[in-house]
Amino acid sequence: MKVLLLHQAFASLADSGGTRHYELARYCAAHGCEFHIITSSVNYLTGRHSQADQQCKDGVFILPVKVPAVLHKGFGWRIVAFLYFMLASTVQGIRQPGIDVVFGTTPPIFQSLAAWLIAAIRQKPFVLEVRDLWPEFAIGMGVLKNPVLIRLSRWLELFLYRRARHIIVNSPAYQDYLQEKGVNAERICLVANGVDPDMFHITVAAKQWREKYRLTDKFLVVYTGALGPANDIGTILKAAERLSGHKSVHFLLVGDGKDRVSLESDVKNRSLKNVTFTGAVPKGDIPALLSEADLCVATLMDIPMFRTTFPNKVFDYMAAGKTTVLCIDGVIRQVLERAKGGIYSPPGDAEALAENIVYCFQHPAELQQMGTAARRYVAAHFDRAKQAKKFMNIFTSMV
Repeated sequence: MKVLLLHQAFASLADSGGTRHYELARYCAAHGCEFHIITSSVNYLTGRHSQADQQCKDGVFILPVKVPAVLHKGFGWRIVAFLYFMLASTVQGIRQPGIDVVFGTTPPIFQSLAAWLIAAIRQKPFVLEVRDLWPEFAIGMGVLKNPVLIRLSRWLELFLYRRARHIIVNSPAYQDYLQEKGVNAERICLVANGVDPDMFHITVAAKQWREKYRLTDKFLVVYTGALGPANDIGTILKAAERLSGHKSVHFLLVGDGKDRVSLESDVKNRSLKNVTFTGAVPKGDIPALLSEADLCVATLMDIPMFRTTFPNKVFDYMAAGKTTVLCIDGVIRQVLERAKGGIYSPPGDAEALAENIVYCFQHPAELQQMGTAARRYVAAHFDRAKQAKKFMNIFTSMV
């Protein structure tokens, strides 16, 4: 069986970004299901060219298409990059031989429209994955305001839902959302975000990251992931400012995004000596980096729609055996509280975040206990290998 996936933000372990699809596709490839992935030559987090040539990694065929490096030049240019990839990936997808199933993932939604078009032309089943509730997230963040564009976006969303043979969601809250939109429950399957616990099984931290940034004696608070408007990094910086008198506490922000330059400027203007940016880091290096963390933090903007999401970084933190201070309400909070693997802190509340970090610093035994509980829970309930079996069965059922 040969599955064609269109994914502009696809990342392997050698790239920065989420590797959900690479890990799932790698499992499928090992069990007789080929994945051919059309992706962008431009890294979604850094906005720079990172993939140029076709390659095969662990049986996963990666087919990059050249796209202008304009993702981080503003909203208008971002749309240009999405539309360019949609057209280029459609052309390449139509040419791919031997396709059995066409797989689209959103966001961005334009690539899913391309996947549907390829499936329609090739007369193959179309499977849609909903990873974020677009356009609702964009509307909630205030990015999408024009009433005409909002109506067109919602029409496009429903158009794809109605034409997909099957819809995969990565959060249980998305199932309810889709059913409210009129999608039959039988067409929806949950393959939650998760993690490969074995990848994060590091018993002794090498301290290479601490030594690199001269943080060997610090209580290290780590954030990994995108540095964009949705991620509310400003709350972390405000908490860092409140803790500037605690000389032992240091924040390490790992990742990249269109807000990175402005955030670094903000740190400089505030004269914060307790914040370090690493830039983008390959996903394959994240386990070693997290092994050196004392505490991890996850933040998102405080909008109702973000209460439905399962952020990848939280599962990584848990698999690494680290306690999380979670500034996100909703379904991911339920996971962390069931695991007894961290502390909930109200989104956008920098004072509460600072207080929770100080509490963790002052209670090392409890910190260790929560981290151990987090790893145990995520390995039992969100193991990527178990999810991959379900993932592969969906595609097998299509043919």
